[in-house]
Amino acid sequence: MTPGAGLRRTDGGTLLYWLAAVAVLFLYVRHGRDAPTKPSATPSPGPAPTTYRAYRDRRDQQARWERRYRRERPLESRRQQRERSSK
Repeated sequence: MTPGAGLRRTDGGTLLYWLAAVAVLFLYVRHGRDAPTKPSATPSPGPAPTTYRAYRDRRDQQARWERRYRRERPLESRRQQRERSSK
């Protein structure tokens, strides 16, 4: 067997498998499970907050978003309320 024989294109796409494996390994090393997460500007829906203070902050933020939505789209919010009350 000659050196680099496994990387020839005539081996049924073996080169593509190696390139795919290298790409997956790169992504795992770069964005693996232990990679630190970047904080986002807006809280994303997800697991429950760890402290009561965080819970209250998130609840208040959600209430502000809902009030703003009702203020900016009054007809849509009325339609949604009618649908909720008719169920």
